[in-house]
Amino acid sequence: MTELYKMTALELGAALKKGAVSPAEALTAAKERIAACQGDNNAFITVTEPQPNSGDSLLAGVPMAYKDNICTRAVKTSCASKILGDFSPCYDATVVEKLREAGAVSVGKLNMDEFAMGSTSETSFYGPVKNPWDLTRAPGGSSGGAAAAVAAGEVWYAIGSDTGGSIRQPAAYCGVTGMKPTYGTVSRYGLIAYASSLDQMGPIARSAADCAAVLDVIQGKDPRDGTSLAGAYGGLLSSLTGDVRGLRIGLPADCFGEGLDSEIRKAVLSVAQVLKSRGATVEEFSLPVMEYVVPTYYIIACAEASSNLSRFDGVKYGWRAEDYEDLTDLYNKTRTEGFGSEVKRRILLGAFVLSTGYYDAYYKKALQVKALIKRAYDEAFRKYDVLLTPVAPTTAPRLGESLSDPLKMYLSDIYTVPLNLAGLPGISIPCGFDSAGLPIGAQLVGPALGDGVILNAAHAFQLETAYHQAHPDTQRAGGREV
Repeated sequence: MTELYKMTALELGAALKKGAVSPAEALTAAKERIAACQGDNNAFITVTEPQPNSGDSLLAGVPMAYKDNICTRAVKTSCASKILGDFSPCYDATVVEKLREAGAVSVGKLNMDEFAMGSTSETSFYGPVKNPWDLTRAPGGSSGGAAAAVAAGEVWYAIGSDTGGSIRQPAAYCGVTGMKPTYGTVSRYGLIAYASSLDQMGPIARSAADCAAVLDVIQGKDPRDGTSLAGAYGGLLSSLTGDVRGLRIGLPADCFGEGLDSEIRKAVLSVAQVLKSRGATVEEFSLPVMEYVVPTYYIIACAEASSNLSRFDGVKYGWRAEDYEDLTDLYNKTRTEGFGSEVKRRILLGAFVLSTGYYDAYYKKALQVKALIKRAYDEAFRKYDVLLTPVAPTTAPRLGESLSDPLKMYLSDIYTVPLNLAGLPGISIPCGFDSAGLPIGAQLVGPALGDGVILNAAHAFQLETAYHQAHPDTQRAGGREV
């Protein structure tokens, strides 16, 4: 039998249902793989000891894990920050409840950028995550632990969060598939907020089919989340036919110009050719609003973060500074000592753009531009069914490179942040390797509630190619066999 960790989540689920693999064997395989890889990639913050599980769902008994900003009852949830200490929630996030009911087996909580603020998973209080393809490289962020764990075969799928590309970009850097669903289709109840109008949870897995199976479980209206959408859910996996005849694909010329690595451009355009060979039509068009997406995103995200993170004060929960004179001093010292530099930077920027005299000039203007960006995408989807873009301008950077140049790190999000601003679904799929052997990802973008369309297009591409089946242990990873 193929080594279990090289199976997709659905393949392992099928083997469990047939009895070819027992739930205990699957869990043991996950534990052994975590023990073999954790010292290298640091993908986990907390490893738990769950019981084997079984059931009738397609994913029952399949080991998985959650990003450490998703609340799990009685299991440490730290957001990779000192300020939360050993905080253990008294409740589960809605996605956790749903997956448990479907027979999911969570083996732990995954490392990330502190409070999901970063694009490399290096700002964690628990140390940086390393890319399984090359341990000298970053895995992307902020869901870097999730992408690294799936790529290394430590879990068969993971749930991450995406505020500006935090599922899709690490999926691209680590050679796996990552899906940000339409905003509101997955409940945010139990997700520790970064920027509430942009945050969305979604799956990272080997294939588009795996992502569809997970989304079939976790999507749906939730009365505990006022932003969740009512509607008909389910059927994403069963709708994956791979038939893309007549699908209209738009290539935004503004996403393929200056600043994009030539090897990435070639690999992403090859996705268009594969889909074209299966009956899709491909056309280039202009999307000039791309010029404004990064500043608009960071103004809005940091403004919301400065509000959301005000709850961490050393009083209610988490870590508290020891020597203080009064309540104000407690707040100041706890936050000074508890937050990392990137979180402080974003809180300060957010407080500035919301302050008297600057609110209209920055925050209000950013909201107006956000509306224009959404309008531009709505206009594009009147002509096209799917948009195809790169996920990031480069492949995985070396550890330390991005932290020394925060502006460069922010600009690396240029292709992913528009979807969060517009509330659109997007999926990152592996589409090649660069000359250094690092994975390249392509992004398929759909209209609001067009999750099934992009999943089917991604599935069609994966029927024709094997990039999503590649494993880092088939090559030298950072100079040694994993």
